[in-house]
Amino acid sequence: MQRLMKRRLLAVLLFLLPLTTLAAPDVHERRLANGLKILVKPDRRAPILTSQIWYRIGSSYEHGGITGISHVLEHMMFQGTERFAPNEFSRIVAENGGEENAFTGRDYTAYYENLASDRLEIAFELESERMRHLTLGEKEFAKELEVVKEERRMRTDDDPQSLTYERFTAVAYDASPYRNPVIGWPGDLEQLRVEDLRDWYRLWYAPNNATLVVAGDVDPEQVFALAEKHFGPLKAETVTPPKTLAEPEQLGEKRLRVKAPAKEPYLLMGYKAPAIADADEPWEPYALEILASILDGGDSARLARELVRGRQIASSTGASYSAFARLPGLFLFDGVPAKGHDIADLEQALRDQIARLQNEPVDASELDRVRTQVIAGKVYEQDALFYQGMQLGQLEALGLDWRLADAYVDNLAAVTPAQIQAVARKYLNPDRLTVAVLDPQPLADDQPARAPQGLGGLTHVR
Repeated sequence: MQRLMKRRLLAVLLFLLPLTTLAAPDVHERRLANGLKILVKPDRRAPILTSQIWYRIGSSYEHGGITGISHVLEHMMFQGTERFAPNEFSRIVAENGGEENAFTGRDYTAYYENLASDRLEIAFELESERMRHLTLGEKEFAKELEVVKEERRMRTDDDPQSLTYERFTAVAYDASPYRNPVIGWPGDLEQLRVEDLRDWYRLWYAPNNATLVVAGDVDPEQVFALAEKHFGPLKAETVTPPKTLAEPEQLGEKRLRVKAPAKEPYLLMGYKAPAIADADEPWEPYALEILASILDGGDSARLARELVRGRQIASSTGASYSAFARLPGLFLFDGVPAKGHDIADLEQALRDQIARLQNEPVDASELDRVRTQVIAGKVYEQDALFYQGMQLGQLEALGLDWRLADAYVDNLAAVTPAQIQAVARKYLNPDRLTVAVLDPQPLADDQPARAPQGLGGLTHVR
């Protein structure tokens, strides 16, 4: 009965989707004289809001010798300004019933506060203060750098799947800065100095390199007035983004083996794939997203149905792709073989799934089911204020127009079986492939086995 009700609800959502799009709250936009872009999306269902600052700076802007600096600076943003002592930022937000955090990705660093709607000015006062007035003290830097090193040891060095993913990306990309980990290489963290952070902060944490997003129970004009009051006096910076390191054409399959203490072997496969900004055809990224959902869109998707439950070749397996990135990325597969099978069996099974997509158009009924799930998921996400703000901020931080958010669902709905087959043939090509295998080594007596984590993460949270 619950499944039937869910299917009916999904059908209603799809039927009402055009009306939902038309009725969606408008986004109000303004730019201050110092270059700060402001986006406001009113949503008055509850007296709450999310306030987010997105800086166009992340690990893909870094060069050799200072990798990880964007993430370390994110930590330091909570360690004191000219007006507020270390950790006072978090205390003030908590005292006002809110929550705050930050995250660093390859292409952006973002900070947010979720508060009651009458507490917006508190968020603006705090964020405007640390946009240009960090103290970046030597003592606090030394402490936070050790925190980041320990984070790296726990999340990467001691996690065999994450370690495999890190080495995999370093081999998959020849020139793209995506080859560097967000958290930084160990040698670069060792030689990082507080003076490096001061230069990085001055250059990138400027109003003309940021987007302020507010979603929730707010009046746009009041938001703009408060933004002018708190952010308007801040001076702009001359920002010169680094020249893009174009990834050369891959001329054949790459393979690597990672030996690390682990309980189970692990397989990673990645095919070079475009993002929205560089695709040959505008529909290709959306077709790749639907393709990923056909393979790995829940328990009824092909990989879970056929490789895990059906043939029982894999104990876990998945596929993923993101259309939204500043630079071209990867269409990823990963998995752990089931007992009685090895990495070669799993790799061949995944290649068979790819060949099937290339040779057989997806059946209309299967495509309808997958498309329904994907679109419904996107509609459900709009219930969360944080996601509404994140969608706008991420697009702007990537150098894309925030209006793409309005067209996203329609573009997914327009994908055809022929387009899915076309991108499978074009991009899931062996010459574009990198394969990494985790070769498990004996665990030390005092070393616990880590549970499978799936595809390596691209974002680090404070």
